[in-house]
Amino acid sequence: MDAIGEVVIEPQYMEAEDFYNGFSRVRFNDRMVPIDSQGRLLLRNLFGYVGLFEEQLANVQLVQKWGYIDEKGRIAIPIQFSDAGDFSEGLAPVSIGGKFGFIDTAGVFVVQPQFNWAGEFQSGLAPASEGEVSGYVNRSGEWVIDPLFDECQPFQGDVAVVVRQGRWGLVDKTGKLLLLPQFDLLDDYANGEFFDGMAVAVQDGKYGFVSNTGEIAIPPQYDFAGDFGEGLALVETDGKFGFIDKTGKQAIQPGFVDAGVFSEGLAQVKYHHDKWGFMDTTGRLVIQPMFDAVLPYRDGLAWVSVDGKWGYVNGWGDWVWRER
Repeated sequence: MDAIGEVVIEPQYMEAEDFYNGFSRVRFNDRMVPIDSQGRLLLRNLFGYVGLFEEQLANVQLVQKWGYIDEKGRIAIPIQFSDAGDFSEGLAPVSIGGKFGFIDTAGVFVVQPQFNWAGEFQSGLAPASEGEVSGYVNRSGEWVIDPLFDECQPFQGDVAVVVRQGRWGLVDKTGKLLLLPQFDLLDDYANGEFFDGMAVAVQDGKYGFVSNTGEIAIPPQYDFAGDFGEGLALVETDGKFGFIDKTGKQAIQPGFVDAGVFSEGLAQVKYHHDKWGFMDTTGRLVIQPMFDAVLPYRDGLAWVSVDGKWGYVNGWGDWVWRER
C-alpha cells in the first residue's frame, strides 16, 4: 500500500519485506526475490539468496558462489566469489581463494585478496583482519590503523567501534583510542551503534550513553536504555520507564510499564499491562492506549495490531488501512 492506504501491489505473496533503496523482497517459489515499486519481479535468474541493493548492486548466491546483479536483475559481476559484501563508497569486500580483497562496481580488484576478512568502507576506511587481529585499511589496501584489535566495525562518521577481550571502545580515523574498550558486548544487540549522535553503552549490567565525539555522555546507571530519537532516550529505573535528554536530565518522568523510541514526534507507550498508545516529546498523550502491539512511526504511519488484526494509523490515530 502507499502512504494514503491505497493498495499498489495486490496481496499475493506468502512473505514480503519493507522497501529499501527502491526494492522489496517477496517469497516466490520458496525463494526471496526482489520486486520493484511497480510490482515487477526480478526473475531473470533465481538465486539461493539475494541481498539488498546498495549503490545499484545486490550480492547474490548461486550454489556456493557469490556475485552481483544490477537493478534489472542482470548479472553485473559474475558468480565467482566464496563470499561477497555490500558495496559502499564504490567498493565491496569479496573473498576468493580464501582471502579478502576489494572490487569496484565493474568487478575489477582495486585491492588484491590478502586479508583474512574485510568489511565495508565508510569515511574512506574499511575494517580488515590479518591473522587473529583487525585494523583499518584505505582504498589502496594500506594499513592506516594497525591491526591491534580483536574485532573492528565500519566507521560511523569519525568514530568506529573496536573490540578487545570481549569489550568495546571507540577509535578515531587517526587510530587514536577515544574510549578504551570497557563496555559489555551483548548478544543480538547493536553494540556501539549511534542514533542521534549517541550510542547505548552497558557496563556491569547498567546502561548509559557515549557520544560520537568519544565521551561518556551519561555514565551507565539505568536498568535499561533504548536508542536516542529526536533528542530523547528511553530509560528504565526500578521497573518504570521514562525519557532523558542528552545531558541525562529526566525529560519525561518514569511512569510507563513499557515504551519505545521517538520517531516523527511520537513514541509508543504502555500505561497499563495491556494496551499501547502514543505520546509527544512533551509527554502529552496524543493517541489513547487502544492497541495490543505497535511499531514506531515511519513516513507518517505506524503499524498497529488490535484483536489479532493489524493495520496502519496516521499521526492522529486514524486508520489508514486495516486487515479485514
